[in-house]
Amino acid sequence: MPRAARDADGARIRARVERITLLLEGEFGRPRRRPDPDLVGSLVATILSQNTSDVNSGRAYELLRERFSGWGEVERANVRSIEAAIRPGGLAKIKARRIKAILREIRAQTGGLDLGFLRKRPTDEVIEYLRGFNGVGTKTAACVALFDLGREVVPVDTHVHRVVGRLGVVGHPKSRDATYEALQPLAPSRRALSLHVNLIRLGRAVCKPREPRCPECPVRLECDHGRGRSRSGA
Repeated sequence: MPRAARDADGARIRARVERITLLLEGEFGRPRRRPDPDLVGSLVATILSQNTSDVNSGRAYELLRERFSGWGEVERANVRSIEAAIRPGGLAKIKARRIKAILREIRAQTGGLDLGFLRKRPTDEVIEYLRGFNGVGTKTAACVALFDLGREVVPVDTHVHRVVGRLGVVGHPKSRDATYEALQPLAPSRRALSLHVNLIRLGRAVCKPREPRCPECPVRLECDHGRGRSRSGA
């Protein structure tokens, strides 16, 4: 494809994603960022959020902070004690081991338990540094970068991957990481947070895994799947 055609195609896709972003804001509002100044805490909270609900992960984080006076105490604690504190979040055995190991690794690398140096690092370096920890994938690293460092990245969880695939704006990537790579250049300026959060809201409320409620979808006219169902009479 000639460069001019590629540029025109890219501009068309970005305009489509911007329309989707604005339509979602009209339906769900524009979310506000509430960064946690404690980046270690943010990383731990995001690990706890893996494969569970926001309610359960939030409760697990609260109990962890109540049980231990600081991250140094968590680092020194027996894994079983950490596991007991975070049990409401699910996968407690796995997450307890990961959290303890990550805290030890942060201390070994930095001499303390502080990730504040990431605030001065480029976004790509932030993502790669966080992904270096066992149990931290692209989605978890991107969540810390977006929510707590204010970076313009769009994390991709199962909801975002499913919804973006149905929308067809980046084709139909087979993996969440492939969706992440394709989606990053398309987010409207200063609206990565809005796009991420509202795609999740859409996925939970409307664009469900088995029975998407296409007639109720605010972005149906921008969606390959929704338009296809309209033509088929579904």
